[in-house]
Amino acid sequence: MYRPTPRDDEVLVRVRAASVHPDVWHVVTGRPYVLRIMGSGLRRPKNLVPGTDMAGVVESAGAAVTRFRPGDEVFGETLRGMQWKNGGAYAEYVAVPEDHLAPKPVVVGFEQAACVPTAGLITLLNLPPGPLGNVLVNGAGGGVGGCALQIAKARGATVTGVEHPDRLDLVKALGADHVIDYTVEDFTRRGERYDLIVDIPGNHSFAECRRALTPDGTYVLIGHDHYGAAGRQVLGSLPRFAGLMARSAFQRQLPRPTRATPPVKESMAVLGDLLAQGKLSPVVDRAFPLAEAGAALRYLTGGTARGRIVLTL
Repeated sequence: MYRPTPRDDEVLVRVRAASVHPDVWHVVTGRPYVLRIMGSGLRRPKNLVPGTDMAGVVESAGAAVTRFRPGDEVFGETLRGMQWKNGGAYAEYVAVPEDHLAPKPVVVGFEQAACVPTAGLITLLNLPPGPLGNVLVNGAGGGVGGCALQIAKARGATVTGVEHPDRLDLVKALGADHVIDYTVEDFTRRGERYDLIVDIPGNHSFAECRRALTPDGTYVLIGHDHYGAAGRQVLGSLPRFAGLMARSAFQRQLPRPTRATPPVKESMAVLGDLLAQGKLSPVVDRAFPLAEAGAALRYLTGGTARGRIVLTL
């Protein structure tokens, strides 16, 4: 059993659960191809062990670590910097930067905690500051969508969740005030206006979504290539993001790009508090043993999961 040696600022964690999510699929498959030059490796992954999100028990700590000691239960994200590479979480042990970890609240299990880091960090990065008002989350039953729904609710928003009919009960269970079945209704044509639209699947253009925004509302695209079924083979959805960034200079309903991002340590603390208070409560659809990681990824791409997918050890 391989045990990585933690650096001075890292913690060695014995993994109890690890999340299976779309970013892992992108790196494992090397699609879109641009990701290969963004850190994952041109011909093969630089790190052969996939996974970025995990929860487990501290085995040992580096010389500079002050916040954790052996036996502590923690959860977090293993990667430093950009997401487009393997993070080593699909293993018995993984070395994680201390600042990328938070104590696992006793009120949640390892499986639930492992679902939170990447989706939660993406959500906190993209939600605008201040009161959120009337919010619509397109794709509210997925990882980022579920986090966006629950974090917006925790901040006092009224939230409408858009999903497939098979997931509407899940969206209601996550706390949505209203739900829309996208196979029956087009939220951009209902006449309802929202202060914030968080668009996970990106299956409507910005021009279409503007019909459902208040004049001072904000449109946030998270984007999803639907496991290669959408976006471009080489660049994926990056051209669409680039176009929105260019338009943000003269379109107030688009957030301005910024290099400033909240420190991971602070964001992980926020996510830990939300979990402890029961305001963030991921639903686990299915747990696979680590040896069936391939089957778990295939199940993810099938699109039938009603909640999150995890690996357990």
